[in-house]
Amino acid sequence: MLKGIDPLLGPELLMVLRTMGHGDEIAIVDGNYPADTDAQRLVRMDGHSATEIVNAVLSVLPVDDFVADAVFRPAAGGDATRAEPIFSEFEEILKKHEPKQKITVLVGADFYNRVKASYVVVATGERRLYGNLILRKGVIHP
Repeated sequence: MLKGIDPLLGPELLMVLRTMGHGDEIAIVDGNYPADTDAQRLVRMDGHSATEIVNAVLSVLPVDDFVADAVFRPAAGGDATRAEPIFSEFEEILKKHEPKQKITVLVGADFYNRVKASYVVVATGERRLYGNLILRKGVIHP
C-alpha cells in the first residue's frame, strides 16, 4: 500500500502507467471486449468495474492537452448519438479529474483499431455493454 495511491492501482498497472510516454494510450475495456486478442500489453483486472478503474487511473494519469481529442469511447450499436448510462458515468469521472477534457465518440472499426494500437489494454470485469474508454497520456507541466 502507498499513501495517496488508489489501492486499485496494483504494481503491474502502476508500472505500465509510469512507463507510458506522452501520447501513449490506455484502453480500459469491459468484460465482453476481446482484450486478449487485441492487446499489445494486457493488464487483467476482472474483479473491478470500468468506472472504478477509470477513476483510479485518472487519479494519477494526466490526459493529453496538446491535442483536440484525447479521450474516446465507442458508439453504442454504431450510433454516435445513442447514450448509455455508463457514458454519463465516464463523463462525471472525467470532469472530476480533467474538467477541460471531453469524450470523443468513435464508430465501429475506428474504436477497435484505436484499442489495438493502444500501449496497454486493461481488461475489467465491467458487465455493462460499451463500458470501454481510451485515455491518451499527457504531460505533467512544470
